[in-house]
Amino acid sequence: MTRQPEPLWEDITVGEEIGPLAFPLTVYRLVMAAGANRDFNAIHHNSEYARASGTPDIYANNFLLQGMWERVVRERIGLGGVIRRLSGFRMRIFNTVGDTVTVKGRVVAKWVEANAGYVEFEVWSENAHGISVGPGKVLATMARSTDTTDGP
Repeated sequence: MTRQPEPLWEDITVGEEIGPLAFPLTVYRLVMAAGANRDFNAIHHNSEYARASGTPDIYANNFLLQGMWERVVRERIGLGGVIRRLSGFRMRIFNTVGDTVTVKGRVVAKWVEANAGYVEFEVWSENAHGISVGPGKVLATMARSTDTTDGP
């Protein structure tokens, strides 16, 4: 398998869109996510318990939803990009089993500081009921074409 070259900061354009990327929420996905991030609250894996607590059904937790945001940003910045900060992450409506969460975003700013290429993304999640999370901001750094690496 041939590895694609890492995207560079210069390849990013303010205003460009990222995503959309869709994540169907199955019982399996919600149970696996809750177990993987050790969030054993029954509202994330037991429908009867979740409904008894006043929610429509089992729903995605913060870690799963933040991971979706990272996946969409990572598709643009590559594996070599570094996510520095996530802010404005706020759940507005539940993302429940059976929903498809679609994550979208856009580049809102880019700059160079201390020779690092910074990119700021606005990101949000949607389901059939509207915007479910965000919008928020994700700040990342990326390699620049002028970067040099001191080797041994």
